[in-house]
Amino acid sequence: MLAFNAAKTTQGRLYLSLAGLCILVATQFTWAGERPAKGGPLKPDALYHNYCSVCHGDRGDGNSRARNSLVPPPRDFTRANELTRDTMLTIVTHGKPGTAMTGWKTQLEPREIEAVVDYIRKSFMQVALDPRLQRGRSLYAQNCMVCHGDRGQGASGSAGLIPPRDFTTPQARVELTRERMIGSVTHGRANTSMAAFAGRLPAQDIEAVVDYVRASLMLPSSDAISGTNAHAGRGGPATADNSMAQPFQNGLQGNAAKGEKTYMANCSTCHGTKGDGKGPRAYFINPKPRNFIDPAFRSAFNRPAIFTAVSEGRLGAEMPAWSKVLEAQEIADVSEFVFQRFVRPPGPAKGRGDKR
Repeated sequence: MLAFNAAKTTQGRLYLSLAGLCILVATQFTWAGERPAKGGPLKPDALYHNYCSVCHGDRGDGNSRARNSLVPPPRDFTRANELTRDTMLTIVTHGKPGTAMTGWKTQLEPREIEAVVDYIRKSFMQVALDPRLQRGRSLYAQNCMVCHGDRGQGASGSAGLIPPRDFTTPQARVELTRERMIGSVTHGRANTSMAAFAGRLPAQDIEAVVDYVRASLMLPSSDAISGTNAHAGRGGPATADNSMAQPFQNGLQGNAAKGEKTYMANCSTCHGTKGDGKGPRAYFINPKPRNFIDPAFRSAFNRPAIFTAVSEGRLGAEMPAWSKVLEAQEIADVSEFVFQRFVRPPGPAKGRGDKR
């Protein structure tokens, strides 16, 4: 019991340290971007990016590098339909006990706190607060995700056909009006794999899924936000190599050879022996299994992220939470195999935990 309590105390200190680090990093990021002069015009998008995105993610969905290090994880605003504006103002001002969420009243003025809360509600919580958009999210998962991806990033097209549209690009935000998108979903698009849904979905459902895509997936990139130099340019060379080389948490080191046996026995039927999401069961699954060799997956999933995905499963999909079946070491082994075989970019550098 004493050992157990000591472990709990050590773990608690670790979480507090990580929370403090997250706060420190976020504070440092603020100096990298613009801060409006006292009484000057507010820039809520820059405030969110510089103070909040390090934990809550650029899209407000909690999908950040800090997510795997914080317990409980950062809030996913895209599903937080229970949060009122007053509740959010209180939390941002005073913090939330038992989490890494600190109070920002000593860093931000009241009007800045109000501005960033309203920005979050307008930019990330539209779907959570609107039943019609929630319906659109469900329809997107059922009909569109297999081609356009879970985050709207597109996927490789069929041979000889134009690839599915990547909704996250600046070009898509410029070209795709609401009317054009409704027309494409209704009637399809010639010479592409985009089918007509007029015979499958009523007009109100087509409008709902289009509005969901526009509200949730076609968000401006943080690169377009004035005064956001945080993260050293997220995803660029300054961060990609370091973040992709991160080891597993809690000192775990994966054994890729053991992980291969587990993968082939349990995962390849869905994800395929080549990691391309084309296993023998994939045809019958919707949404489709992850494609580990997709560039978007490779750029976002390091060892800790893969470990979490295997452990916790995927809501709304057939991906189970393997932590109910496998030990942590076994999950680290299969995650190491996936990382080494399918994800790790080419090059001589190897992160901790490689068994080659």
